[in-house]
Amino acid sequence: MYKDIVSEELSRKVEAYLSQPLKLLIGGRWVEARSGAVMETLNPATAQPIATFALGGAEDVDLAVRAAREAFDTGKWTGMSFLKRQECLLRLADMIEASVDELALLESLDIGAPLPRSRASVGAVNYDNIRYLAGWIGKIGGETFETAQPNQHAFSSLEPLGVVAAITPWNAPLRSIVNKVVPALVAGCTVVVKPAEFSPLTAIRFGQMAQEAGIPDGVLNIVTGLGTVAGQALVDHPLVDKITFTGSTATGKSIVRAAAGTLKRVSLELGGKSPVFVFADANLDVAIPTIATGIFNNAGQMCVAGSRLYVEDSVFDRVVEGIADIARKTKVGTQFEEGVAMGPVISQGQLDKVTRFIAGSQADGATVVTGGERIDRQGYFVQPTVLTGTSRDMAAVREEIFGPVLCAMPMQDSDIDSLAAVANDTEFGLAAFIWTRDLGVAHKLSRRIRSGWVRVNGGANIEHNVPFGGQKQSGWGRERGRDGIAAFMERKAVLMDF
Repeated sequence: MYKDIVSEELSRKVEAYLSQPLKLLIGGRWVEARSGAVMETLNPATAQPIATFALGGAEDVDLAVRAAREAFDTGKWTGMSFLKRQECLLRLADMIEASVDELALLESLDIGAPLPRSRASVGAVNYDNIRYLAGWIGKIGGETFETAQPNQHAFSSLEPLGVVAAITPWNAPLRSIVNKVVPALVAGCTVVVKPAEFSPLTAIRFGQMAQEAGIPDGVLNIVTGLGTVAGQALVDHPLVDKITFTGSTATGKSIVRAAAGTLKRVSLELGGKSPVFVFADANLDVAIPTIATGIFNNAGQMCVAGSRLYVEDSVFDRVVEGIADIARKTKVGTQFEEGVAMGPVISQGQLDKVTRFIAGSQADGATVVTGGERIDRQGYFVQPTVLTGTSRDMAAVREEIFGPVLCAMPMQDSDIDSLAAVANDTEFGLAAFIWTRDLGVAHKLSRRIRSGWVRVNGGANIEHNVPFGGQKQSGWGRERGRDGIAAFMERKAVLMDF
């Protein structure tokens, strides 16, 4: 258990946090759900309860949205000087940096990720991102325009959209909240967050820190609850101006249908089935472990996971065996076991889904090179799995598994047009990976692939200032960088006669 590997002070702090009833943040107050209902969050490594949190419903969502609306309309946030707003966010970044061990422990408990992995997920990737984003406050403006008339002045401004509903996933809880909430605050919006019911712990702690950092009451609100209830109420609410969602493509489509009634602005970061192309001239000593990390990290529960592997014939066996060898040596276990590199998947439902895909691919003729089985122990564990003999007609190749399953296929043709057709033979278009020393090949192929993000000779590390998002059914809009802030703003034009 974690008490054996963390300081006594940290253990006491986390135990105190988990032992209290975790409430909703509405209008600056921490309150129980109006119904009094609660829900338990489970440790995926043990299937045992960690803590109890308020199960918010439609009435709670309404109160939170109205608090955010009042805060926006009265200028509680935008009425502050931009320097004061920047100071609040910089204080929040400092607090997260000072609390990395606590936040990592909470996130490890909640999603089952090994503690070192959680430290990386909640650390600099968050507090440095907040600092980067805070630097944009006061720097985003409009334009002036020449007019055909002599006594006119025309200009535009970028203004905050209003109330934002941020619906976040369970696979990277704190990072997802930072990626949505902080750009919205930088833009001048107010926010209601609905974290995933599987992983509410760091979301609630983030809300506590935001209050301590000086974010005014009502500017940030947090309603924990079910996506089908609290999430749906947020999407349907007439006072919400913008929805930003990360999750499944099916849920994203339902959000678009619901938003049509009021023409809410919508940003969606959805599923992926990312191709990985390995050419014979690639640096295989780097490519092989990086590709393995890209599919087995976080038990494959990443939207950018490189799950379709295409390797040039002459090096196919070497690459597949290299990845399979890493999979066999990957220690799978609880978050706090020494040397563990991969934890469980998030739930029993997710475990059943992953193993159904593996069994289905075998029934269709695929070969399991390694893995392929549930691990017989308490919790939701599955072996890291490498499949060969797969084809485009198999569900495991076409659908997002969201688990540690790699489908490896030899390149039948190294022609750029043919490879681009293979990459694009999917409803998704989130990410793609290319391994080659030939920059001509890299440029030509990356240009032809229909995805929002392409990585050449590297893994899924995403920079704070580089826009990220999908094409096709992988989503709408972009997060990160200036584009991520502009997603929460509206352009207004003013034409003035003298």
